[in-house]
Amino acid sequence: MINGVFKMKVNKDKISAWGVHAFTGSGAILGFLALVSILNNDQVGSFLWLGIALLVDGVDGTLARKVGVEEKAPNLDGIILDSIIDYLNYVINPALMIYWFQMVPEGFELILPALIFGVSLYTFINVNMKTEDYYFQGFPAVWNVVCLYFFILNTNEWINLIVIIILSILTFVPWKFVHPLRVKSFRNLTIFFTVIWAATTLRLVTKSEFNLIINDTIVLIIWLVCTCYFTWICFIRSIKNN
Repeated sequence: MINGVFKMKVNKDKISAWGVHAFTGSGAILGFLALVSILNNDQVGSFLWLGIALLVDGVDGTLARKVGVEEKAPNLDGIILDSIIDYLNYVINPALMIYWFQMVPEGFELILPALIFGVSLYTFINVNMKTEDYYFQGFPAVWNVVCLYFFILNTNEWINLIVIIILSILTFVPWKFVHPLRVKSFRNLTIFFTVIWAATTLRLVTKSEFNLIINDTIVLIIWLVCTCYFTWICFIRSIKNN
């Protein structure tokens, strides 16, 4: 009887670990749906799917650590799984967006996505990418967020080109970029701004026709204030001694 209970517990542990991996793996399906939206010229849809994928990626690590997937499913490598999905959603889909939606000047529509592919490979193989306090050292290849800013701000194609080149260079520079859910300093404040940023982003992407108490101009200002906060916390961390 004791052995039976023990086996049942082990099975439940394995199921929970596989469930977390399945949850992480759903990001690949969301990335595929974003890819289909891009090919269908549905910019809003593509950003919504990538937004859901970003949410999954933001919480799956916490679930994995809580469940203890490394011990309960040792034959499955969650880090590799996460990296594959991240490359799809943070690099491949955004690079296709830049090409498909003509976000850069004519003549650069192949060069810049190729540049993004190349420099992002370094990001994914850089073993020193994260600091002990969970900042990223160098631009962490979140090109999905970059394209999101291009879309919401409707920036000029040449500005987009300059931004892509600068961020590509910053990939190799030890400038610190905040992980919004795991940083140790100002963590509660950072999570608060992350939630507000996500909510305002959803409103600005969908461009809801309903008057939800505040108009889009105020929403945009709040969104930009959140952006300034993230820029500020990255700056103060970067100027500190390592």
